[in-house]
Amino acid sequence: MDQQLNSSAVTARITVKSADRMQELGRALAGLLRAGDLVLLTGELGAGKTTLTRGLGEGLQVRGAVTSPTFVIARVHPSLAGGPPLVHVDAYRLPGGLDEMEDLDLDLALPESVVVVEWGEGKVEELSEDRLHLFIERGGEGDDVREVTLVGTGARWAGADLAALGA
Repeated sequence: MDQQLNSSAVTARITVKSADRMQELGRALAGLLRAGDLVLLTGELGAGKTTLTRGLGEGLQVRGAVTSPTFVIARVHPSLAGGPPLVHVDAYRLPGGLDEMEDLDLDLALPESVVVVEWGEGKVEELSEDRLHLFIERGGEGDDVREVTLVGTGARWAGADLAALGA
């Protein structure tokens, strides 16, 4: 994660104490997102990446249940409220970079969608200079506690109050 932090990045660290709170964080984050946003989620299996994305889907008011797209690689959830669709990608089974994901046409979907990529670190950063990267780590206080570090890179995130998401 340290290599992701640079002088132009906006960062915040939020402690999340339950799966319900992780979903709430996703709903709150949805209020900041707009078409063209790329969100990368990094964390071990069971860290809460899909739970957070489920909250994003609720906040963006998209159609369909947001579940892990591990075996289908990507799911598109159209908006029910006139907002951007949510493109939810799981790159876990794709060991290569963006070239291997070319068939998903993420570069075409990104301008009109919110694209969330689980396991995307080192694979999809080339899609946009502006991206939000969430690192989810298990906390030491209990089974459900997570430490979420948000790193906003690029002009899109300059000045963003990411820490307010934890309030």
